[in-house]
Amino acid sequence: MKKKIIILGSTGSIGKTFLNILKKDKKNNEIILLTANKNINQLLKQLNIFKVRNIIVTSKIHYLIIKDKLKNKKINVYNDFSSIKKILKTDKVDYTLNAISGLDGLRPTIEVIKFTKKMCIANKESIICGWSLIKKQLTKYKTEFIPIDSEHFSIWSLVNNIKNKDIEKVFLTASGGPFNDYPVHKFKNINIAQALKHPNWKMGKKITIDSSTLMNKVFEIIEAKKIFNYSYNKLHILVHPKSYVHAIVKFKNGLTKILIHDTSMKIPIFNSFYSNFEKTIKTKKLNFDIINNLNFKEVDIIKFPIIKILKKIPNNDSLFETVIVSVNDHLVKMFLEKKITFQDISKNLLKITNMDEFKKYKKLMPRNVEEIEKLNHYVSLNITALCV
Repeated sequence: MKKKIIILGSTGSIGKTFLNILKKDKKNNEIILLTANKNINQLLKQLNIFKVRNIIVTSKIHYLIIKDKLKNKKINVYNDFSSIKKILKTDKVDYTLNAISGLDGLRPTIEVIKFTKKMCIANKESIICGWSLIKKQLTKYKTEFIPIDSEHFSIWSLVNNIKNKDIEKVFLTASGGPFNDYPVHKFKNINIAQALKHPNWKMGKKITIDSSTLMNKVFEIIEAKKIFNYSYNKLHILVHPKSYVHAIVKFKNGLTKILIHDTSMKIPIFNSFYSNFEKTIKTKKLNFDIINNLNFKEVDIIKFPIIKILKKIPNNDSLFETVIVSVNDHLVKMFLEKKITFQDISKNLLKITNMDEFKKYKKLMPRNVEEIEKLNHYVSLNITALCV
């Protein structure tokens, strides 16, 4: 029997990586739904290759364009995620990948959980801002969850069936981005091109800037705390420039496990879909030159002050995490628009999140998606006036 699949955000890098995996195994899989925002040319190619019958295009203009292009085809074209219940009426699909970027990925996550046996999420913002809502749905509908970020997939692989009380410390690695060895006195002159030149990964602009400030690693610590129910003092960041080791877990029985894989998202995606070696994947040989010189270091807080935000986050799920995500989103946008400097991203994030106006959200737990979206909108309207 064919596996039935949904891909939310099929035209981005994660979605395309998964489709490239499926391309070699089309006879055993059926894609029920693909979604995109504006990249309808890429989506049309995917429809043609995989013979998909249902799509959601969230941009109204692009929805109308693609609907017209497909008017003589037997393809159902929808404009919003509430349509999922029309597409998936009875049996659950086998696997769903959420590869939508930003807070736009939260609502479709909540919508689709009830219709899938396995929910795999590569969307940081969904987990950071709405984990309590996601977890409630996962429990209610008995849906399996697997994180797709390489670090969290690595932790998930290492701690499977091991109780939290038996884990002493969990280390997530950060490459340090383009500025790991950059002189601190030159940080004031960092430009956009420099910040977008990641040494190890090819990613979108937003996540690449987050990697250059180390905000991406802050997000991953928050994700790990929520997904695995760890306390923040059990989680630690180590700089590892080669990005070969993705996670280290030290257990209370004296053992420590390290997980290594190539710098490719193909590996966690592949292993979240194919379990128990039902399929194999060709990868590079072990690189002993790197293994013999792993070069782990502590984060330089002078270069990367943004990690100080971790000390401000409450252990309980709260709307404060939405404040952090929203403020950072808009600061990165302002940097890419040349409205603020690279160092202003960290400076303003720490300043704004320390305001009483936003600290109050530490005591408020998100009750629904609308509340998170409303707060995100409020931050976006006020961010410029709050910057130094």
